[in-house]
Amino acid sequence: MSAPTSQAQSDTTPKTLASPSLAGPLLILVFAVSQALRDVYFGFIFQRVDFFAVLLIAFGLSALGFGLWTLLREPQQIAILRKDTAAVVAMNVTTALAWSCFFFALSQIEPAIVNTIHSGMAPLTVLALAAFGIKLGGSGATNRLERLSYGVMAASLIALWIVVLSGASGAQGKTFTGQFAALAALLVSGSMITLSLLYSKRLHDIGATSASITSVRYLLTIVLAAAMTWHDTRQGGGLARVDGFIDFATIAIAAVALIVIPLFALQAGIGRTPHLTGQVIRALGPVLVFAAQPLDSRLSWSTPTLLCICVYSAAIIAANVFHGWRRS
Repeated sequence: MSAPTSQAQSDTTPKTLASPSLAGPLLILVFAVSQALRDVYFGFIFQRVDFFAVLLIAFGLSALGFGLWTLLREPQQIAILRKDTAAVVAMNVTTALAWSCFFFALSQIEPAIVNTIHSGMAPLTVLALAAFGIKLGGSGATNRLERLSYGVMAASLIALWIVVLSGASGAQGKTFTGQFAALAALLVSGSMITLSLLYSKRLHDIGATSASITSVRYLLTIVLAAAMTWHDTRQGGGLARVDGFIDFATIAIAAVALIVIPLFALQAGIGRTPHLTGQVIRALGPVLVFAAQPLDSRLSWSTPTLLCICVYSAAIIAANVFHGWRRS
């Protein structure tokens, strides 16, 4: 979870925002490290608390905080967002699908595999759109070496499917049906977060700030999570599985620290970071998630998982190096 990033977003970021300073790369690094802790921590929490309850807590606090900021400090942003309500609605729909599918997958399979497949679907979605003539900031892979790198990356994702379905991953005790559904959900989450970021970029282009976009980005996610949490709580799940105020406060603080703040840091960091630098840092995200997995005693060491992730990260870095050569 990787939360959620895309090749498209960085390709369409105005070059004038790029800065050689360390601020941008550090913000992206903060996101990469925090997503490792996020995926492992919430993968553990989801064995006890329904993921819709966590979605409600995390994005409810996010919308409240950034909503108040926008109303009190940037009230003019409301009029800017109204200029393109279609983009706001589309961003909400794709964001809700992305996070719901991502968190469901995190409740079923190994966090490092979830992060890798989710992240890998972003560039594959961009390439698929380019194949149908929809170019996103010149993101089509026309260089032979670049195409080869993406082919290797796609093969590593297929290999991860095999690792999960054959029972060779580090997460045991889940049903074949649940794991297959989780893998399919990741195809949706990765492609939807890519589209969500594109709509976010469209709102940036008309003058919307990161805070105002964040204030409205998760509204549909909150409504969906609230409905499902209410239903689950009535059945003895949902918030009923949160063990008192201290448990609730712990989950809420973790949600803000590991989901809300890092997502905002990523959004702020991309515009201040050269394309290749940002892609390399984010390509290391799945490796960091795997390194953090020993924190969860449920997960065991899986050499096949590690090999696939290393191939994936190397292929993504190579693809972006070749992409940079083509543009230079």
